Amino acid sequence: MAELYKFSEVGKTFPAPGEELEIFKNVSFIIEEGETLAIVGASGSGKSSLLHLMGALDTPTSGEILFEGRDMARMPPDARAAFRNTTLGFVFQFHHLLPEFSAVENVAMPALIGGARPAEALPEAGLLLERMGLGERIHSKTATLSGGERQRVAIARAVFLNPRVLLADEPTGNLDESTGTRVGELLRELNRERNMTLVVVTHNRELAAGMDRVMELRAGKLLPRDDLSTKTTSITATTQAEIPL
Repeated sequence: MAELYKFSEVGKTFPAPGEELEIFKNVSFIIEEGETLAIVGASGSGKSSLLHLMGALDTPTSGEILFEGRDMARMPPDARAAFRNTTLGFVFQFHHLLPEFSAVENVAMPALIGGARPAEALPEAGLLLERMGLGERIHSKTATLSGGERQRVAIARAVFLNPRVLLADEPTGNLDESTGTRVGELLRELNRERNMTLVVVTHNRELAAGMDRVMELRAGKLLPRDDLSTKTTSITATTQAEIPL
């Protein structure tokens, strides 16, 4: 597989009373195109901060993050926005759907904002929702959907424009076990069918175990979880918390 992301000696700090809070230091690793990766660790360990760096939602304090050889931090603001809109898809623990719109309208929204014709975008969004088992709910307002249905709508919206990378932050965090399992299966199916690189931040052991590779933020390092994954890697990071997996 081709190299997609390359983190080189990445550091990240945030302002804090009295001194700066160091989240990462000298973080180096590679993500290959089409692979699935889970990042696990205790709450507050910096997992979401890593994901935000991958999503060009934040920039590192030090070091370099390359996407296909391009330094993401050096992208002009309009290029960063275009990168997020055309290359990445985002799924969060809280779905952030628009309750005044139907499921199919929510899914098609990224394309409609981009200038697509409703007559083309809405039928395609409906087909994607049917693929996700929501064919009977495509015209329902999202406020009337269950938690699992809303999360599937959010996933459909995130992949509607065929992003090369899907970044998911606790995508099963608010779901019951059965629904969470189905969402995890759906994410892996999309990865296989579309060769879409998938990075998941999660506390869910089952979801993490289904990924190609698992990394754990713990005791100052990001290390492979050999009990959950057969691949290995090592990254230096900073955290005090224990992972609950």
